[in-house]
Amino acid sequence: MAKKVVATLKTGDGRGYAKVIKMVKSPKSGAYTFKQQMISTDEVKAYFKK
Repeated sequence: MAKKVVATLKTGDGRGYAKVIKMVKSPKSGAYTFKQQMISTDEVKAYFKK
C-alpha cells in the first residue's frame, strides 16, 4: 500500500509536496514527539523557522 502512495506522489502534482518531520517538546511531560505533515516544497524553509 505504501508503494502506491509513493508512486502517486512522484507523478503530476505530487512532485510539489514534501513530507516534513519536526521534533516537538511537550510542555507538560518534557518528552519529545514527532509531528509529520505534507506541505508544498515552497513552504519547507518557513515551516522549520517557526
